[in-house]
Amino acid sequence: MPKWREAPSDVRPMLASTDTPPVAQHGLVYEPKYDGIRALIDLTPTDVRIYSRNGHDKTPQFPAIVSALQKIAAKVKVPLLMDGEIVAMSHTGVPLGFQQIQHRISLTGAADIARAERDQPTALFVFDLLRDGDDDLRGQPLAARRLALQKHLGRNSGKHIVRLSDIATDDGTTMLARAKKLGWEGLIVKDGQSLYHSGRRTPAWRKLKLLRQQEFVIGGWTEPRQTRSHFGSILVGYRKGTDLVFAGSVGTGFPQDELDRLAALFAKRRVTKSPFTNRVVSNEKPHWTRPDLVCEVKFLEWTDEGLLRQPVYLGLRDDKAAAEVGDGLQPVAPSAGRKPGGYVIEKLSELERTKRDGEVELPNGDRLRVTNLAKVLWPKLGATKGELLRYYVQVAPMILPAVEDRPLVMKRSPNGVEKPSFYQQRHPEPAPKGVRRDVLDDDIDPVEEDGNGGQPRLIGGSLTTLLYMAQLAAISQDPWFSRVSDPLHMDYAAIDLDPGDDARFSDVVDVARWVHDELERLHIPSVPKTSGSSGLHIYIPLPKQTSYETGQLLCHLVATLVCAKHPKAATIERMVRKRARAAVYVDYLQNIIGKTLATAYSARASDYAGVSTPLQWTEVNRRLDPRDFTIQTAPARFAEVGDLWKPLRTLKPVNIKKVLSALK
Repeated sequence: MPKWREAPSDVRPMLASTDTPPVAQHGLVYEPKYDGIRALIDLTPTDVRIYSRNGHDKTPQFPAIVSALQKIAAKVKVPLLMDGEIVAMSHTGVPLGFQQIQHRISLTGAADIARAERDQPTALFVFDLLRDGDDDLRGQPLAARRLALQKHLGRNSGKHIVRLSDIATDDGTTMLARAKKLGWEGLIVKDGQSLYHSGRRTPAWRKLKLLRQQEFVIGGWTEPRQTRSHFGSILVGYRKGTDLVFAGSVGTGFPQDELDRLAALFAKRRVTKSPFTNRVVSNEKPHWTRPDLVCEVKFLEWTDEGLLRQPVYLGLRDDKAAAEVGDGLQPVAPSAGRKPGGYVIEKLSELERTKRDGEVELPNGDRLRVTNLAKVLWPKLGATKGELLRYYVQVAPMILPAVEDRPLVMKRSPNGVEKPSFYQQRHPEPAPKGVRRDVLDDDIDPVEEDGNGGQPRLIGGSLTTLLYMAQLAAISQDPWFSRVSDPLHMDYAAIDLDPGDDARFSDVVDVARWVHDELERLHIPSVPKTSGSSGLHIYIPLPKQTSYETGQLLCHLVATLVCAKHPKAATIERMVRKRARAAVYVDYLQNIIGKTLATAYSARASDYAGVSTPLQWTEVNRRLDPRDFTIQTAPARFAEVGDLWKPLRTLKPVNIKKVLSALK
């Protein structure tokens, strides 16, 4: 018997991070997020064991699953260690929530277990294979592990007690729509090249939660706990006819200024009798208010008792009358109103206006201390650090996917853009909770800093990290072209068009059009953007496992073709003194591990507070002026045109064979 079966507790399930993943991206694998019991299945031809996430033996609680696994073991004839989820199933074969299965964990009596098997069917959804015979597969990519799993289990149907999990590759749009229709908890999104890291929570696996959101009437509040001021939670409900039905208590999502505001409103509306017609359940003493305030709440799902699960307060709804808040058991689509990040912007504005330092609670529950928001970073415009932070709150839904899972280089301008700035490659200081940091291997990280070895880098992807960097006066977001989960391989390559001292921006546009012509001729997809300063950037999506050397060679090829056809206007000469002053430098040398360009939607330290703005190729013409896109004007454009940078993540990547064929 293999040694690893003697101590199954040495293996723990790999865990998913809460960083929001894209809905569609080449190389990602999408699976349903089953709301059940995580299980490691230790299987041999003569024995089956089911272990919980914490290593406890749960084999006796699920005899039907064990019986099905024994039949599989007899066919496989080699030991397997599999990862999966035990899920409660309806009698028609629909996966149910955790509430329908949680009692099974603690059952011990044979009669109770038999009754539970009869009353509440279960199924085991298997999604990973960690060991195959004597081979440890954890060091192999997910795609290879999945193929090995399919070989053993086959493509079994949805009627089996033990079955493969559903998957979608590259595009989770259809599965996400199905998840919304069937009321799933969400999706798990995995990098197809990710290794299996036992017991670790890693961004190679990410949760895409489906939180519901709607209005509720506030009918009361509870006594505060510990250091919380004014109240602990609000008590909310919905109208059903003339009744106000209690829907639960909401205790998170309140910045201090909102606690103050609500407390003042409650004081004016206090009543002695509960406005709810059903029983109110609360952990602390309740108080009642006149039920005419409406709030927006996001939540995970409804419990069997008709209460909200994991609710978070988003803000008051002044545009909605309490009488209009209908039956909450039927999901109500959120209408226009206060945006979830609105109170963050309001708090930042207040702190800047009053020239105070303070803490800001973010929508994810993190708290970030901000200081000196009235500091002017752009003297010619009078634009402040507070404006920079508020800009990033506005564009966070677009910029965060662009920097997610990528090491970041900080260029800090604490004294404003007209004073000297400095680069900070690594991050030796303590960071607030929610700021993601990671240490890259010394043989991967190209930066050598005396006395700074082993220090972490900041990793992009969260609003907390984004605003923390802005608080440090790191104006731009400068990510690697590869991810921390696979730092040696690029997701995209870039050509940077940098004008000489005597070149006009119209010259940059001309060169960009010529680059686009060559890209089209070679069947190379691309997405352009302004640099946020004086140039343009052209990005090329690459296939998985593309090395930096290959990405650079591809850009070198295109740059050489353009400069050969337009030698007076474009150059690849590296030495500035040898370039014509009116020429545009077609820079392909940014495609080196550790080098960066400001990402799409990034603010820049240019004198006009420019923003690196994604474009459609039809916009790259003589009318284009990068000064039209600033931290003050760009958000309105983004609201109008949407995320033009998304195609970089969803376009079919360049086919190198087609490129070589086109050159013949």
